[in-house]
Amino acid sequence: MDMASCLGRPTRMAASEGMRMTSHFRWFLSTFILLYLMNQVNSQKKGAPRDVKCVTSNLQAWDCSWRAPSGAGRGALYDVCIQNGSRSCYQVGKTNTKIPTLKPGQYEITISPLHDFGSSISKFILNEKNVSLIPDPPEILRLSANFSTSTLHLEWSDKGSAFPRHANVIWEIKVLRKENLELVKLETYNTTLNLKDTVLRWSWASDLPLECAAHSVGLRRYIDDVHFSGRKEWSDWSPLQSISRSTDTQNKVFPQDKVVPVGSDITFCFVTQEEVSSAQISYAKYPLIHLDGENVAIKVHNISASISSGTNVVFMTNKDMYGTVVFAGCPPSLLVTLSSDSRLCSSLMCLWDPGRPTALVGPRSTSYTLFESFSGESVKFKRVEAPINESYQLFFQVLPNQEIYNFTLNARNPLGQSESTIFINVTEKVHPHTPTSVRVKDINSTAVTLSWHLPGNFAKIKLLCQVEINKANSVQELRTVTIKGVDNSNYLIAVDKLSPYTVYAFRIRCSSETFWKWSKWSNEKQYLTTEAIPSKGPDTWREWRSDGKNLIIYWKPLPINEANGKILFYNVSCSSEEKTQSLSEIPDPQHKAEIQLDKHDYIISVVAKNSAGSSPPSRIASMEIPNEDDLKVEQTVGMGNGILLTWNYDPNMTCDYVIKWCNTSQPQPCLMDWKKVPADSTEAVIESDQFRPGVRYHFFLYGCRNHGYQLLRSVIGYVEELAPTVAPNFTVEDTSADSILVKWEDIPVEELRGFLRGYVFYFEKGERDTSKMRGLESGRSDVKVKNITDISQKTLRIADLQGKTSYHLVLRAYTNGGLGPEKGMFVVTKENSVGLIIAILIPVAVAVIVGVVTSVLCYRKREWIKETFYPDIPNPENCKALQFQKAVCEGSSALKTLEMNPCTPNNVEVLETRTAVPKIEDTEIISPVAERPPDGSEAEPESHLAVSYCPPVIEEEIPNPGAEEAGGTAQVVYIDVQSMYQPQAKPEAEQDADLGAGGGYKPQMHLPVTSAGDEAATEGDLEKTAGYRPQANVNAWTLVSPDSPRSTDSNSDAVSFGSPCSINSRQFLIPPKDEDSPRSNGGGWSFTNFFQNKPND
Repeated sequence: MDMASCLGRPTRMAASEGMRMTSHFRWFLSTFILLYLMNQVNSQKKGAPRDVKCVTSNLQAWDCSWRAPSGAGRGALYDVCIQNGSRSCYQVGKTNTKIPTLKPGQYEITISPLHDFGSSISKFILNEKNVSLIPDPPEILRLSANFSTSTLHLEWSDKGSAFPRHANVIWEIKVLRKENLELVKLETYNTTLNLKDTVLRWSWASDLPLECAAHSVGLRRYIDDVHFSGRKEWSDWSPLQSISRSTDTQNKVFPQDKVVPVGSDITFCFVTQEEVSSAQISYAKYPLIHLDGENVAIKVHNISASISSGTNVVFMTNKDMYGTVVFAGCPPSLLVTLSSDSRLCSSLMCLWDPGRPTALVGPRSTSYTLFESFSGESVKFKRVEAPINESYQLFFQVLPNQEIYNFTLNARNPLGQSESTIFINVTEKVHPHTPTSVRVKDINSTAVTLSWHLPGNFAKIKLLCQVEINKANSVQELRTVTIKGVDNSNYLIAVDKLSPYTVYAFRIRCSSETFWKWSKWSNEKQYLTTEAIPSKGPDTWREWRSDGKNLIIYWKPLPINEANGKILFYNVSCSSEEKTQSLSEIPDPQHKAEIQLDKHDYIISVVAKNSAGSSPPSRIASMEIPNEDDLKVEQTVGMGNGILLTWNYDPNMTCDYVIKWCNTSQPQPCLMDWKKVPADSTEAVIESDQFRPGVRYHFFLYGCRNHGYQLLRSVIGYVEELAPTVAPNFTVEDTSADSILVKWEDIPVEELRGFLRGYVFYFEKGERDTSKMRGLESGRSDVKVKNITDISQKTLRIADLQGKTSYHLVLRAYTNGGLGPEKGMFVVTKENSVGLIIAILIPVAVAVIVGVVTSVLCYRKREWIKETFYPDIPNPENCKALQFQKAVCEGSSALKTLEMNPCTPNNVEVLETRTAVPKIEDTEIISPVAERPPDGSEAEPESHLAVSYCPPVIEEEIPNPGAEEAGGTAQVVYIDVQSMYQPQAKPEAEQDADLGAGGGYKPQMHLPVTSAGDEAATEGDLEKTAGYRPQANVNAWTLVSPDSPRSTDSNSDAVSFGSPCSINSRQFLIPPKDEDSPRSNGGGWSFTNFFQNKPND
């Protein structure tokens, strides 16, 4: 194994060297191959055609082009081969070639240059999708201009023969203006290629007159072939063709005498070499639009209708003014209506409405031509200026043997035209003239003949005529008749079923039987028919006089339709079984007769007579059947213009019912009118033109039984109730201190104007000429109202009034029609004596009671009053100096008396400061013994001690005090005065501070009174701050006077005394300091003391 390894080492080394040599070889070989390939690629790029593109302009051949390889000269040849089923090749000496249109699919095209040996070959895959369809630029055949209408007319050929099939073409036309070729119009135009050359036309109206600026036109096209799958592109623009502007050097405004529609926009231009300053139309200035050179233009929007002479347009330069005229109007109305009819059957009349005014007159006005298509005849309308909204008419002669006509009316003016067509049959479209010469003749009292003349020859047709019959107070009647036409135009008909002795008015109009239009109505012809005998007898009624001997017979005049003529007179007769009485020929204006009859039953007959004869008799019985019971008069109120009366059906009534009525104000027997009602009726509405609102009428209902009349009902009523016209007349019957008695009278029926429903009484307090009774119905609280519904009541007592007071009284009556006027008066009630006495006694009694009570109180308090209001003033002469006991004076060398020197009393004002010092208040005079609290009582927490200043009184010394003392004639009274002031307890620190701050001389300082348990330190502080104290030993003083109860009861010779004061002062000069001094409980005067008794009372 080791041998083998040793032998194997050289072999491995040789193999390693061989592998290294092999890798170097491979690297050199790959580098060589790569350089060769790059050389081949570069050589192919330099010698091969590239960027092949194919386009077509007519879909019949493709024009393919490519980029020549680098280094190829202009005369280089190329071998082009197309693999199209069979391979076809040909040589070309340029970089493009035309090949026939290939069918859809992919084809390989090989292009190889022939100028260089070894050049590479270019291969391309060609498909229809890679071919672009770019048509040739179109060619304009002609561009013309109509300067009067500012319209361009363009003509060009679509060259459709160059294309193999039909295709849609989109043309784009552009219009350029002015020298800078400003685009003003871009429009598309669609056509279809039809395999032949077609000349296309397009027109465009310019808003700017063509004379003002140059206009150029160009166009291009786009072939939209649905079968071509390649790219489609627009062709190039055709060469521009222009219409030059006017080269006339004269100043001129365009357009000249233009006719435009109302409301349109129009541009005016001015061709000039001068500078234009302004332009205006009918005094309105417009901004200038600058064109080429000095030419300018203006644009007018929504131009209004011109006057008959046109609207002036003016341009002004610095030297002159130039202008033109524009006519703004309307084209003929499209709503022109045409109608045609025959008047005489020899000519046709055509009527039409010219429609709205065109505002164009003279040579620019509308012309009308009527053309008949079957005959070819036409008639022109001769211009006659007709008023607005009236029709125009033309007559066309009827042609022999022609019944059917087709007419066309043409209306034309510079702005447009309109037409209207009508197709007529001359035998149907007949519109006769107005009938004339109408005549009427009698046949009898109910029939007449009517004749008239109708112009025209209507022998070949039948006429339809209508007769209008009018009579007074009647409905209009129309009768239609058909008659045969005649040559002489005279026609006659009979009119029957007329009323005798009646005025009729006749009118006639005619048309053809086939009816197209009625003629106008003829003039009215009035005629009175002849008389006939009256058809009925008069409506009759009778009334007995109050004496029962004379009978008054009434009858109504016959209406015209029953009289049948003029009534000349009436005949009246009264017949009974025993005799007959007659009254003959009573003239017509008289409609009643009176005849004396006995108590027999009579039948009364009334006959009317005219020139034709007598009427049938009208009969009525004279007998009246009495009533078993008295009739109660009823009340009723009408509805509207009438009154409704009802009753129960009575089979015993064999004749009829008669309702008569009259005004209640008329004397009896009264009769205004009557009405007869059939026997089977149970109600009737009474209406009359004589009825008036607010007037009372009396109605009587009679029933006919056995040829006699019985009164069934008696009713009074109003057709309408109104408010009374007057107020009740009232007076005051009695007046007392608290009531008033009022009495009033009835209101007359004529002034009541309705059924009385009650009275309203108002009253209020008020004086004459001051009280105004306003708003009585508004519920015023100060007005009292009483409504009296009992109409039989005629008095009213008003109670609960005040005595000696004026009252305003008002009384009003009312009906269902409302409240009547008011009547008022002022009444003053009588004085109340009891009240006066009470009014006097009460003040006197009150004064007496007050006086007694005041006297008693004054008597009981007389001492207090005396002491309070007028006290005893001591006489200063009786005052002596105080005398002190020798023991007192000798016992203490420091104790000295104050010298009482006479002086004038002064008032001292105490100035208070905001310190802890108590405030000085008013004092009371009180006895110290009476007010001393009991020994065992608890001391009050606060003392009331007031100090006032008394100036000293200086007197001379008395040498013999013992004699004066023994005499007892002079005494000095010492009183204590306690203040009302209640000091507030303060903290100890505050008291010290206040007292320390109040040092100095304070003769009237309020010293706080402390209790016996106060600390000694407080007393020491008070001594330091008490100010000036002339009494050195105040502890020995007591607040008692020598004449007090304590002083007089004491047996001690040494009498203590209080602080001395001057003879004019009752206040302490210096208050006692010790705590054991007596305290006052409050003195002075107060209102509560007024009701307290003093101990000595």
